Amino acid sequence: MEKLFQLFYQTSGVCTDTRNITTNSLFVALKGDNFNGNHFAENAIESGARYAIVDEKDKANNTTIFYVEDSLVFLQKLALFHRRKMNIPIIGITGSNGKTTSKELISTVLSKKYNVLFTKGNLNNHIGVPLTLLNLTDKHEIAVIEMGANKPGNIQELCEIAEPTHGIITNIGRAHLEGFGNLEGVIQTKTALYRSLEKNNGIIIANADDETICSKIPSQLEKHFYSETKKVDIKGKLIGQNPFVSFSWRSKDYSSPIVATQLVGKYNFYNFLAAVCFGNLFNISPDQINEAIAEYHPTNNRSQIEKTTRNTLILDCYNANPTSVNAALESFDLMETPNKTVILGDMLELGTESKQEHQKVVDFLKDKKWDIYLVGKNFMEFNPTEKIKFFNDSTELKKHLSNNSINNQLILIKGSRGIKLEIVTETL
Repeated sequence: MEKLFQLFYQTSGVCTDTRNITTNSLFVALKGDNFNGNHFAENAIESGARYAIVDEKDKANNTTIFYVEDSLVFLQKLALFHRRKMNIPIIGITGSNGKTTSKELISTVLSKKYNVLFTKGNLNNHIGVPLTLLNLTDKHEIAVIEMGANKPGNIQELCEIAEPTHGIITNIGRAHLEGFGNLEGVIQTKTALYRSLEKNNGIIIANADDETICSKIPSQLEKHFYSETKKVDIKGKLIGQNPFVSFSWRSKDYSSPIVATQLVGKYNFYNFLAAVCFGNLFNISPDQINEAIAEYHPTNNRSQIEKTTRNTLILDCYNANPTSVNAALESFDLMETPNKTVILGDMLELGTESKQEHQKVVDFLKDKKWDIYLVGKNFMEFNPTEKIKFFNDSTELKKHLSNNSINNQLILIKGSRGIKLEIVTETL
């Protein structure tokens, strides 16, 4: 296997999709429910790849195409082999909510001083994490690796590939319950990051206000905390959200001015403090920390503001689970504006708890003086009211909005990725 690993260092990098082959790359043939990369190995070579790795013997020629028992295992072990050549901090980030925004903010802050490699897009799974690690070069000084999970064992698997030196669990909530079974399954899976850091004598950054997280931290490890209420490494104060969040923070020897951000949602307050805490730990100057956070502008449908000629949209339609929806609605409720509209999509992958969790959302909305649109088969099980309108899917809602325009509203748009609520934005 190690001899095959050396092929990687003769190429320009790894590719797993022949539609994106680059010259002199290493093609790794992966399998999925609807595809088999082994069938495209020869095509990859013809398209410019220098070598290919397959796990079907009849596709190998042992000159440019080589056989391994399992291409995915090869990819993961290659990533670990390569990662171990890099003697730099590897920051692992997981959590039920906020991990992508935290990853972006932490990377933005650290980039003020260091050359940082960080997870692009949603490459946070058993394929995305190794692909990210394989982009490491000797020019990188820190790596920030997002780790996602939707079933037990996921985070442990990713930690065995990335071997993080630092780690943060943003929070633990009721997400992907269909895969985890219950909240305890979520806790056990996410805290594998702590157990990995314990094994490797790593460093933990944590929210001191989150008892669930703090109770799982190994006592002997180095820890750095942020909080709104406690005197710890970084103490923050939420100043306002009209609609963008503003806050201030203090460390042992520094008190910041008010930091005006370009993100909405009270729930992002702790994501800001996490970024401050990492910046402080890695000796980024306070002014640079504040500057980085103030400059950060979201572009991924997460807490993103879009002002149109008719409305102001809060786009938060990349993902949704009971914890994040509750946080978004509570934050929206606190925003001081008279004209509000909420568009919510189903929360997917909740298993047996789906109906009761959607019921809680409907109950919360019943008394609100907002215009409310709920989208998806889970919400469709409930009876419409004068204030709450229900739609089977986003296409049906888009058609309705095209014929019944909304004007001069602050509109929260949030739902699971599978509901595709972003398609209604052009009608708003």
